[in-house]
Amino acid sequence: MSTVPALYRRLVDDASTFPPGNLPLTEAVAAHRAHRAAPYADLVGPFVCADEDLTKVATEAARTRTGSGPQPDPGVDHGPLEVTVVISGGAGGIEPVVRYGDRSKDVTVTAVEVRLRDEADLSRNALRVVRACDDCLDEETAYVEIGLEGAWERALDVVADAGYAAKLRTGGLDAALFPSEAQVAAFIEACLDREVAFKCTAGLHNAVRHTATDTGFEHHGFLNVLLATRASLDGASTDDLATLLADRDGEALAARARELSDDQAASTRRWFTSFGSCSIEEPLADLKTLGLMA
Repeated sequence: MSTVPALYRRLVDDASTFPPGNLPLTEAVAAHRAHRAAPYADLVGPFVCADEDLTKVATEAARTRTGSGPQPDPGVDHGPLEVTVVISGGAGGIEPVVRYGDRSKDVTVTAVEVRLRDEADLSRNALRVVRACDDCLDEETAYVEIGLEGAWERALDVVADAGYAAKLRTGGLDAALFPSEAQVAAFIEACLDREVAFKCTAGLHNAVRHTATDTGFEHHGFLNVLLATRASLDGASTDDLATLLADRDGEALAARARELSDDQAASTRRWFTSFGSCSIEEPLADLKTLGLMA
């Protein structure tokens, strides 16, 4: 039986090679293997890599697969590495990644993530992306990263019509990359209105809304986003969602999370699928500190 409550299973995608973590690839793959063998393994989702690093990831996956590299269980075949690939070259970069994943014995590409290029009409770019996905995706999932400037709702309409998922950037290395509570609330509501699942990326490695002591950036909390998603499903207004996203009372948020049934947790996670984090240890430590995981 899993030691990870339903609300947090496969919540954290391992993006340890991305800023600000920047873990070297050889260390990152070995560390991911260790996470996937740990008691908290069910917290951890796929390994996230850039498309330009996919072949290197496959090499490291092969090296660490049966204990030839740093392994929690030397000699045990841990199987191919499950990966999500961030596409850097736009719609044209999707098919080569998917085809490589189809041929590889060492990695399994389960999803691609594509950021829409800045254009006056994001929906045109979204249409190119979903057509490329239609041409080559089979079992894989596509997450289309949509900025919150301009007519982003039209781009989300295109993603919804195609049956793919959305991705929201919730932070980065500049304060301007952190959306406001009102923007995140509007995004969650827009996704749920269109029945579009979504993931988040960047700046979300702590459970509760806070101000970073080193940068002064205002970080969203993944627990806030989980509970705001649940509240939106239950009919809360956009203003109510924004208030919940701004809540910094970790104990109150944790108490609210404990009240959710397994069915409520499952339906929440059906829509807010995961977030990419450069650290697995930080979200894990926060969940333990708040008494949400043993």
